[in-house]
Amino acid sequence: MPIAPPPPDDVTRVVKAALAEDLGRGDLTAGLVPQAARCLARVVTRESCVLAGRIYAERVFHELDASVRLAWSVADGDELEPGSTVLEAQGPARSLLSAERTALNLLQCLSGTATETRRFVAAVAGTGCRILDTRKTLPGLRLAQKYAVRCGGGSNHRLGLYDGILIKENHIAAAGSIAAAVAAARAQWPQVPVEVEVESLTELEEAFAAAADLVLLDDLPLATLAEAVSRNRARGRPVKLEASGGIGIDHVRGIAETGVDFISVGGLTKNVRAIDLSMRCTLL
Repeated sequence: MPIAPPPPDDVTRVVKAALAEDLGRGDLTAGLVPQAARCLARVVTRESCVLAGRIYAERVFHELDASVRLAWSVADGDELEPGSTVLEAQGPARSLLSAERTALNLLQCLSGTATETRRFVAAVAGTGCRILDTRKTLPGLRLAQKYAVRCGGGSNHRLGLYDGILIKENHIAAAGSIAAAVAAARAQWPQVPVEVEVESLTELEEAFAAAADLVLLDDLPLATLAEAVSRNRARGRPVKLEASGGIGIDHVRGIAETGVDFISVGGLTKNVRAIDLSMRCTLL
């Protein structure tokens, strides 16, 4: 399936902010290079990865110099082996040198998210369960990281607090009960699906009684997850069930095999390990 691209205005915002923090009043070191010098830059990966972030890197180079020519060897979502060429860029040496770190930072970070997502997606293959991200993203990179999750084969949960209702333990405590919180959601936002987080089978039954559209099963053992799935399927109108709570790669398949519909993993975007990419320039 085609990967839905990130919003163009988000690409612009992220790139401009990243360049501003790196360049400031100008690249002092690149200024040592003769203005007329031109070079060919080659970006390679030093480790296996799933690529993500092409559009952000492209914008970095072209924001600094529209004359830079880019030739990509791979597309976002492709799996790469160590030593693979990612990109060749040709243009003024000063422009390529100034763009290098910002372009690589974005590619490395987003490819890290995509690579980790692909690991989780592969781990649950064949179960019918889908891997979701969360709002535990790096500040300022929410939409970029959620795009990287899509590149890795995962799916996006709500983008923010503005496009979905997820009633969690603190909302329930403040509202007085699950029923009261769901009723308030229905009254204020009747067209928005309501998801409720539960921490026990008793709360699960309360969410069922309140007619929640989705239920988030937070940090429950496998036996309890399986029982929740069984109870849900026995209902006349089963809802979608999502499991969450510190889920790691070593036990994600066992959770998926309980029959839950989704597993949300905060570590996809929170615990990012950047992929090792390198750029080398050759004078033309």
